Amino acid sequence: MTHIDPEALVASLRRLQTTSSTTGIVQQLERAVDVVNSLFGYAGAGLMFAEEGKDLRYLVATDERGRSLEGAQLHLGQGPCVSAYEQNCAVTSSDVRVDPRWPKLADRLHPEVRAVAGVPVRLGGEPVGTLNVYQAKLYEWDESDVQTLYGYADVIEQLLTVAMAAEEKSALADQLQYALDYRVVIERAIGYLMGKHDLTATQAFTGLRKQARDSRRRVADLAAEVLGEGAGEIR
Repeated sequence: MTHIDPEALVASLRRLQTTSSTTGIVQQLERAVDVVNSLFGYAGAGLMFAEEGKDLRYLVATDERGRSLEGAQLHLGQGPCVSAYEQNCAVTSSDVRVDPRWPKLADRLHPEVRAVAGVPVRLGGEPVGTLNVYQAKLYEWDESDVQTLYGYADVIEQLLTVAMAAEEKSALADQLQYALDYRVVIERAIGYLMGKHDLTATQAFTGLRKQARDSRRRVADLAAEVLGEGAGEIR
């Protein structure tokens, strides 16, 4: 069962509301996922969105393990988060590594990804993505976990709705598509940093995000700069 400090939850929602007018929608979504991860005590969290062709792509992941979860599902086209999107309902697994619903998933996951839960993020009642969390050990999800995730999925829906009201829908779609497209750049930058500095994927990803936050820049822009510097070294 998830135990939540009510005061901490209210404070987190107020911070999101306060910063909503001064930061871009993608940064707000990243902040929301970070709150889910830290406030609720899960091992990690992520957010996936559907692009124009209705195929899911991951937008935010709190760590390398979460990236392996979302990347594996996107590669195979199956998993609890994909099912949550397709079925427009919560989907949970106490141990995804042995879950018969997705027999090929375990081989592509980080070994510390075990229990997984996903709920749809909706706009106008229709799913546009999923909010996903995982635990590093076997975990029996209960109704409080599911309702907690639905509650924060509603917060994400409100962030999207406010953003759509503040600007043209096409502009919001362009922002999200930009972030989805630049995940490829981020992946390449992580690989470059791993090779150059002898880092693990987790260390490279964490370092990249920290440097971006410290310099108040987008991770995608910093990743592109890192790749540009790498290309200069090769020349």
